[in-house]
Amino acid sequence: MTRLVGIDVARALALFGMVIVNFKLVMGVQEGDSALYYITSLIEGRASALFVILAGVGLSFMATHDAQTRRLPLVRWQIFKRAIVLFAIGLAYTPIWPADILHFYGLYFVVAACVITFSNRSLLWVCAGLIVGFVLLLSLLNYEQGWHWDTLVYKDMWSWQGMFRHLFFNGFHPVLPWAAFLVFGIWLARQPLLDKSFQHAACKRALTILILMETTLWLLRSWLELDNTDKDLGVLLSSQMMPPLPTYMVSASCSATLVLIGCIWIAQRWHEYCVFKYLAQVGRLSLTFYVAHVLIGMGTLEALNMLGGQTIETAILCAAIFCLAAVLVSALWLAKFRSGPLEALFRVITK
Repeated sequence: MTRLVGIDVARALALFGMVIVNFKLVMGVQEGDSALYYITSLIEGRASALFVILAGVGLSFMATHDAQTRRLPLVRWQIFKRAIVLFAIGLAYTPIWPADILHFYGLYFVVAACVITFSNRSLLWVCAGLIVGFVLLLSLLNYEQGWHWDTLVYKDMWSWQGMFRHLFFNGFHPVLPWAAFLVFGIWLARQPLLDKSFQHAACKRALTILILMETTLWLLRSWLELDNTDKDLGVLLSSQMMPPLPTYMVSASCSATLVLIGCIWIAQRWHEYCVFKYLAQVGRLSLTFYVAHVLIGMGTLEALNMLGGQTIETAILCAAIFCLAAVLVSALWLAKFRSGPLEALFRVITK
């Protein structure tokens, strides 16, 4: 029970992080020196990475449960059906929100259906293969092809060639290497997440790797005294989301591990506190709120003529209002229903 509460809390935090990042993007916040801007920049690409890893955790739990009563081909088919629905919903959703992650989720789930029965060691090899595969593609193909970076518009998104490139190589969350996050989540779910010794060892290792990597990158950038004319080298010596280099993949995986295990550890001790109950309820409705933050949240911002030219303080305030509304709505909804509206619809479609 505490494990599920902790995972739902982590999912709520990932959702809140994505809302902040996405509101900041659509509200046209310009780069600045304020502490708030710096803090929000730290979660760019990390909240969504945590969200994908948690999806892998959920799939692993589902497969373990279903494998006890079903044959493995049926388990794979169940995951594959979810992949089809997510891909279709996300693709229909993309014209409204170009940075959508749901259609990528569909392809991640196809990968999950293939590897769900792999051994733990094999899962980690798959993660490494996906990351290395992206690096190989990066050395062969032009990562910037199709992009208009000033507006973040993918120009040939709806051509066959552009769609394939967008999905597998240089979109916002391409299969290579982003599917590695989902596979890592499957591996992580098989670990003794409630065991104190594992929690301590995993957090110690993740924190050590994270600090060493970020410190090394910072020292290299400082030593080389990079400026705006050294953009390519600056990208190589960073852990930014685009392009998703191995430094980003490892750094984001470590930060996600810390948040997930931290949430589970806290839930083990204080899961009865109201704040964790409310956060867990938001996590249970994460699909509904992910769609709502675009259709309702950004739709409201557009109606108020707030898409562009806003300050970081305004963006964070708007994101906080949406997140507080999500807490209230989830509490009211789950008082009458067992799951969220989109979660229930999704379950019916994939049943």
